[in-house]
Amino acid sequence: MIHILFTGGTISMQRDAAVGGNVPAHGGEALVGLAPGLDRIAPYRIEDWARMPACHFDHDRLWTLRERVRVVAESGEAGGIVITHGTDILEETAYLLDRTLEPRVPVALTGAMRTSSDDGWDGPRNLRDAVAVAADPASAGRGTMVVFAGQVLAGRTATKSHATDVVAFSAPHAAPIGRVSDGGVSYAATGTAPAAPIRPESLRARVAHIPMVVGDDGALLDLARPAHDGVVVEAFGSGNVPPGAVAAIGRWLDEGKPVVLASRCWWGRVTPVYAFDGGGARTTAMGAIPAGPRTPSQARMELAIALSAGVPYGSA
Repeated sequence: MIHILFTGGTISMQRDAAVGGNVPAHGGEALVGLAPGLDRIAPYRIEDWARMPACHFDHDRLWTLRERVRVVAESGEAGGIVITHGTDILEETAYLLDRTLEPRVPVALTGAMRTSSDDGWDGPRNLRDAVAVAADPASAGRGTMVVFAGQVLAGRTATKSHATDVVAFSAPHAAPIGRVSDGGVSYAATGTAPAAPIRPESLRARVAHIPMVVGDDGALLDLARPAHDGVVVEAFGSGNVPPGAVAAIGRWLDEGKPVVLASRCWWGRVTPVYAFDGGGARTTAMGAIPAGPRTPSQARMELAIALSAGVPYGSA
């Protein structure tokens, strides 16, 4: 049995001329009716959990969704779980589920970049592909995955890399772990097993994400500090920041609030080799933590999970 949990997003939307754009319209039953053939893949059941745009999620809603997925996975009633989700923050949801849930029951997140009002609506294909992944015996133990445009990406590596194209997701610090073609799922011969999950009791930690700009003097870092428990600094290149921001980074560290250095570059990671003022070698020597194989959004979610669980960033 595959449990299909509908949360909303573009896959559930259609164009409404009266309001001048796309709005949520379809519930789970309607979407399944528009994606014929699911019953030939696997038995399924439908849960209409929500019908909202992804940008309406906050930490509390993300955690509520995570808890619902956990309950379904632990019930023993579902061999796989599919979540339809808006693409705007799908990567945050995928990362959270991948890092905090046991990987035994596969969870396949998907969505769409076109609505049912558009030519080339990609929702039905993505939904069928996600059900195929969740139902495939080879998916057991792989944890959370993002299934989109025929690709299967590990939840901890997937990120939205195109604002409008139907091939919207990629893994800049990894590679797809599989593909879906004509309803068949194939996985790469080698892959990295999911990391041991972190188990926070909530997603209580508040983490800021501050991008550096030319000539940055640290003003935004200082403004954000009182209301946040940690910060991801989106640095230049391999982890460098303007000299004017260094003192502000130091004030976070002096208060015992972690600072993670991520790169604004799409490929590659923070490598602290520059020792000039503002260079990554200097700020990491002060105590800043390189993001590792994570985009800024993934680094922010990793830090929020770690702080909420009381464990070091990047543990497990």
